[in-house]
Amino acid sequence: MAAAPVWSVDPRTGKQREQVGAEATVHDVDRAVRAAHSARAALADRTVRAAFLRAAAELLDAARDDLVAVADAETALGAARLTGELARTCYQFRAFADTVDEGAFLGVVIDHPDDTATPPVPDLRRHKIPLGVVAVYAASNFPFAFSVPGGDTASALAAGCPVVVKAHPDHPATSERVAAVLRAAAERHGIAADAIGLVHGFDAGVELVRHPLVAAAGFTGSVRGGRTLFDAAAARPVPIPFHGELGSLNPVVVTEAAATERGEDIGRGLAGSMTLGVGQFCVKPGLVLAPAGAGGDRLLKSLAEAVGATGQGVLLDHRMRDHFVTGVAERAQLPDVAAPVAPGAGGAHTVTPGFLTVPAARIAAEGAHDLLLQECFGPVTVVARYTDDAEITAVLARLPGNLTATVHLSAAEAAGTDGTAATGGATGGGSGRGARLLAELTPLAGRVLVDGWPTGVAVAPAQQHGGPYPATTSTSTSVGGTAIERWLRPVVYQNTPEALLPPELHDANPLGLPRRYDGRLEH
Repeated sequence: MAAAPVWSVDPRTGKQREQVGAEATVHDVDRAVRAAHSARAALADRTVRAAFLRAAAELLDAARDDLVAVADAETALGAARLTGELARTCYQFRAFADTVDEGAFLGVVIDHPDDTATPPVPDLRRHKIPLGVVAVYAASNFPFAFSVPGGDTASALAAGCPVVVKAHPDHPATSERVAAVLRAAAERHGIAADAIGLVHGFDAGVELVRHPLVAAAGFTGSVRGGRTLFDAAAARPVPIPFHGELGSLNPVVVTEAAATERGEDIGRGLAGSMTLGVGQFCVKPGLVLAPAGAGGDRLLKSLAEAVGATGQGVLLDHRMRDHFVTGVAERAQLPDVAAPVAPGAGGAHTVTPGFLTVPAARIAAEGAHDLLLQECFGPVTVVARYTDDAEITAVLARLPGNLTATVHLSAAEAAGTDGTAATGGATGGGSGRGARLLAELTPLAGRVLVDGWPTGVAVAPAQQHGGPYPATTSTSTSVGGTAIERWLRPVVYQNTPEALLPPELHDANPLGLPRRYDGRLEH
């Protein structure tokens, strides 16, 4: 039986653009993984790895016009957005090259023997080594930054791990072109092109996570798809780490004082954030707690004006469009739910942005309104109107884990001078309502924002893009320098002659690595 064809589809029309290839068979997946496994040795040299990562950035940038054009044809995200996303992707490769050069990610620790300790300490030398082949599952909404050349791929390669990427069906042609660029960068530095594998098809994705030579996996997508692969990774004869980003509501709390102080500005900011990229960001604010008073009314009026002025948009594919239209209709039919600006179908291939409102007390109680606590992918948010702080607390207590949580405060609340009772809580200090809300939000998310909007994830060493389940399946980040840690494991050598040790663990530190040496940090 012939393998199913893989088509590139134009979401603006729903028509097939070109046949990219065929879905991978079990044998295709096996060949790709084994070829990647054989490429491990070429990635062992840190200097070569860093040069390869910089070459990847250089070649991606050089192919920008072609890559952006193909990605736009497959995703309808627009040239401006995609050009910025590709620039971010190139920056990410260069940042990981710097991380590789620095070497702190190796976590070198050397302890010399100490017979006076209880118990005695032998000679111990610890560092981290790559896990092996990493399976990467590309995201639909970021054809560059979270797909074939995305953070999972870049961080795994930086760690010294070959990758096999399961392409997303929404942008297969883009995936093939990007993979070719990465392979050319690898070959430029003597690394086998097979260090970057690419397969298509749902079944191929399942086979990939089950392959015995796959040592870890990174995923960005839906709760349903991610959980299926997560369970498969755990059910293997030898389970493997599965770092999945599955779904997030990204709650926002607006205090009454903040709404009174600048409700109109908050409404406009919310509109821009929830409709950015046609609402297809993993950190889109999907639930907003706003006060029921006059300040909240001004916020909603501003939000309605801004959202109403936002044009129709095209989602990544027609399946997502159908789910969005159905999802907002189901939510709008719930008791006490209103639609000041009704979201839903636009033209035959478009959707209209909008928002829903509901009394916060409805969400605080278990029941039919639990649907409002589930992510709805697309340009919609739910504004829950609360009457007091107890309702805020009750709603937050019902939320699952999230990538982000945001609070908008008045100037006095942000400064801790609003006159409310002092609290410590999860933030470890501070006073007033701002500190209390921060303490309530911190357990819910990996990134907590004050007076901002969560859309936009900076690539920076301190970044945390991950949160409690179902936001992610691990405590790691998929963005920022520490994302490399997902693909490494520590090994310690005990009483091992230096002649047998890797150079990273020699006393003389010939590679000039940051390390902890007999309890002292050396840089």
